[in-house]
Amino acid sequence: MLSYSPPTADMEFVLFDVFAADAEWARMAALRETDKELALAVLAEAGRVASEVMAPLYQASDSEGAQWRDGVVTAPAGFKEGFQALAEGGWFGVAGNAEHGGQGLPKMLTVPLEEMLWSANVNLYLYGALTVGAAVCIDTHGDEAMKRNYLPKLYGGEWTGAMALTESHAGTDLGMIRTRAVPVGDAFEITGTKIFITSGEHDVADNIVHLVLAKLPDAPPGSRGISLFLVPKYLPDGTRNRFASGSIEHKMGIRGSATSVINYDAATGYLVGAPNGGLPNMFTMMNHARLSVGIQGLGLGELAYQNAAAYARDRLQGRAASGPQNPDAPADSILVHADVRRMLLTQRAFAEGGRAFATFVGLMLDRAKYADAAAARESAQASVDLLTPLVKAFLTDRGMEGAVLAQQVFGGHGYIVEHGMEQIVRDARITQIYEGTNGV
Repeated sequence: MLSYSPPTADMEFVLFDVFAADAEWARMAALRETDKELALAVLAEAGRVASEVMAPLYQASDSEGAQWRDGVVTAPAGFKEGFQALAEGGWFGVAGNAEHGGQGLPKMLTVPLEEMLWSANVNLYLYGALTVGAAVCIDTHGDEAMKRNYLPKLYGGEWTGAMALTESHAGTDLGMIRTRAVPVGDAFEITGTKIFITSGEHDVADNIVHLVLAKLPDAPPGSRGISLFLVPKYLPDGTRNRFASGSIEHKMGIRGSATSVINYDAATGYLVGAPNGGLPNMFTMMNHARLSVGIQGLGLGELAYQNAAAYARDRLQGRAASGPQNPDAPADSILVHADVRRMLLTQRAFAEGGRAFATFVGLMLDRAKYADAAAARESAQASVDLLTPLVKAFLTDRGMEGAVLAQQVFGGHGYIVEHGMEQIVRDARITQIYEGTNGV
C-alpha cells in the first residue's frame, strides 16, 4: 500500500534558503503582500489535502478507472468529493487574477503546491490541472466579458477546463487539423472530432470549458490559419452545447483520469483573441501545461522514492559486505547494499534537483510578469521561453527513471500490484508523451 508524506521542509529550503523567495517577492509590487509565513501556511494546508484527501484514493482509482456509458463519463469513487475539497480550498485560483476571484499569489509558490497534488494523486489532479491552464489562457487572451463570465467559475472549481487540440491525423502538426468554425452571429459553430482530450467529459464539476483549435472558412493554410475558441459544455442560458464524448481511451496508465474522444456537432463557440491567431494563443495554455507536466514527473518520482526508501529500511535481505550491521536480526536491511543505496540516492538527487529547477522556472515566470523594470521582465521571459520545454522533458525523463529505479528496489514485489510501484511506472510513462513528446 502506497503512502505519501509532503516534503514541506525541503520545499521551504528551496524557496527561502536557495532562492530567497521572500526577498524576491518584496521587490515586486504585485507580490509584496506574500511573505514567508503566508507561503508556509499555504504549503502546509496543501500538504494536508494532498496526504489526507487525495492520496488515499490513488491506488483504488487505478483498478476502478473512469467509466463511459452512452456518452456519460463517471470518475472513480471518491473523486467527486475529492475534487470538491480542492475547489472549496481555492486551489485552482492560487496564482489567478485577483480582479476575477483569484488569489494573486506567486507562480513560484504554486510549483511546490502542484508537486504535492501530483504526488498524492495524479489521476484526481488531472481533472483540475487544465482548469488552471485554461484560466491563464482566458486571462491573457480573452476579452473583459469572457474573463468576467468564466474566470471566477474556473478559479472556484465550479467549472473545469479542457484543451482540445489533437485529431487522429494531426498530433504535433496542428496545421493539419480539420475541425471547422463557421460564423453565426456573434458566435461560431464548431464541427469536428478531437482525441486524447483530458477531462473533456466527466461528472466532477457542473460545467466544462473547452478551448478548441479550429479553422475559419477563409483561413490561410497550415498553422497560420488556426483560431482558438471557447466552447462550454453548458451555454450561458443553461442549454447543453452540441458536443459529446464518443468514447474514453483505454490507457496504459492514469486510468482514473478520463481521456475522451470529443465530437463537436455545430457546437457553439466564442473566439478567443484574433482570428487565425489561435496557435500562439493556445501556446499560453500549452506552455503552462508543460511546466505542470514536468512537475507531474517530479511528483511521481518523489512518491516512488518515498515508498522505495521506506521499503528498503524495512526489508531484511543478506548481510553487509563489511559484516553484519544488525546482528540480532536474521539479516540486514537492504540499505546496506551498495546498489540499493545507489538507486535510492539517484532518485533523491532527481527529486531534490528537479524541485529546485522547477522552482527557478516559477521564479522566472514571476519576474517576467511582475518585475518593475522592462529589461528584467524581458530577460526573465527569455529564460522562460528557453527553459519551459527543458523542464518538461528533463523532469519527466528523470521522473520515469526514478520510478523504474524505485520498482527495482522492491525487487519482485515491485512487479506486484498491491505495492503500487507498477502503477507509478505506468502513470509516469505518459508524462514523456503528452504536451509535446520530449524529443520535440
